[in-house]
Amino acid sequence: MRARATPGAIKHARSARAVATRATYGRPERIARVKGNDGGASRVGEALELRGWARSVRTQKGMAFIDLNDGSAISGMQAVVNEGSAAWDALDAGGVSTGAALRVKGKLVASPGGKQAAELAVEEIDVIGTADPETYPLQKKRHTLEYLRSIAHLRPRTNTIGAVARVRNQLAYATHTFFQEHGFLYANTPIITASDCEGAGEQFQVTTLVEALKNNRPSSDLPKNKDGSIDYSQDFFGKPSYLTVSGQLNGEIMACAVNDIYTFGPTFRAENSNTSRHLAEFWMVEPELAFADLNDDMDCAEAYLKYCLNHVLEHCDEDLEFFEKNISKDNLRERLRNVASQEFARITYTEAVEHVLNAKKKFEFPIEWGSDLQSEHERYISEEVFKDRPVIVRDYPKDIKAFYMRLNDDNKTVAAMDVLVPRVGELMGGSQREERLDVLERRIEEVGLEKESYWWYLDLRRYGSQPHAGFGLGFERLVQYVTGVENIRDAIPFPRYPGSAEF
Repeated sequence: MRARATPGAIKHARSARAVATRATYGRPERIARVKGNDGGASRVGEALELRGWARSVRTQKGMAFIDLNDGSAISGMQAVVNEGSAAWDALDAGGVSTGAALRVKGKLVASPGGKQAAELAVEEIDVIGTADPETYPLQKKRHTLEYLRSIAHLRPRTNTIGAVARVRNQLAYATHTFFQEHGFLYANTPIITASDCEGAGEQFQVTTLVEALKNNRPSSDLPKNKDGSIDYSQDFFGKPSYLTVSGQLNGEIMACAVNDIYTFGPTFRAENSNTSRHLAEFWMVEPELAFADLNDDMDCAEAYLKYCLNHVLEHCDEDLEFFEKNISKDNLRERLRNVASQEFARITYTEAVEHVLNAKKKFEFPIEWGSDLQSEHERYISEEVFKDRPVIVRDYPKDIKAFYMRLNDDNKTVAAMDVLVPRVGELMGGSQREERLDVLERRIEEVGLEKESYWWYLDLRRYGSQPHAGFGLGFERLVQYVTGVENIRDAIPFPRYPGSAEF
């Protein structure tokens, strides 16, 4: 009879296999790693093979200079080809032009010019993919962001959009890291839903009944109820279904079972707003805290935002420097450090309205108690009243907030909060959820929603109800805030907005 392996031996074997797998897998050298923190000075003398795209090619006095970029950093590697070398013959053969995909081999040497610490003395060069210099849209000149939106399939190759992608990546990494380190479970909520979390009705409908229209059948051929309305029982899901506007309600299901969770995924809004602030498809970060009140929610939101800002300041310095010089044109990094290092001010909605009413400046939108704060009011509070300090405003009137927010004892306000930051205004919004069944039922009726559609949500209050809270952050708004890009369409790789759904 064979001896059985002990649990310790099995665990050791698995660990050994994991190490072996990591050791045998590798990708080509990346320029960012070669340059490191010293521009590559510490690796001078090494033989390297790099792959990337030519940002520019110029020749002078028997030498050719290729700005090679592989997307790993905003600055590329200067590759130098000397006349008479085998690599020079490859240049003469053609194909090495702006936009071409190249593989270059050579030795890293100290750069005599002083603009960079090191450069690649090229010994071999292969053209992997050509780019016709007569038609390639991204020649070495400054392009407007508006123009780049018209060639969205190529714009990630530019400095600006490439830097946005790297910052976005680090913010996503920081998001997962923060919540995982604090014991939150990453929950996947559905894209297709039968509920309207916000109660605004601005949803994209999902249906297969449109096939009748595709086949040029009149709308009268669609299945109908006796009252003439469309019979969605004949549809794919047997009921009206939509693309989600938020994963919050589903997140509450998970938080009421496995404790703290967070969702991070795409959401959709059929709001016909063709502005620089709106997208039809955008990403949301939505944590949900079990056994928590509004104070816990505010603490979490503040800690999360500070963590994200500190993370990009540490890992995206070169890209942030680029944004500072070319996009925001101000002290961007100092501003982010200022937010990350300060304790956020906390005031009530009533106090916020009083600050605006007592202001000596004139606003475009007048305000009174019961109306929502506009962006100009939010910025005034964070920038002028609190001197460029983040502010959390809490306890909003119930009539301007969602039905699921916990009603305060005054019966006029709810336990809701918004996080305001300088230059942007509202960046995050959240609330303590209403855990009392009778109050929640009354609120659903007050806002005109069908209680039957939320039977499952009400069940969470019938069985083991507990105080819980959460917030939502529009991820593209965070990317905008960190990079300084003004148009939200430049904060996401493939923007979706009215009249535009390319690729």
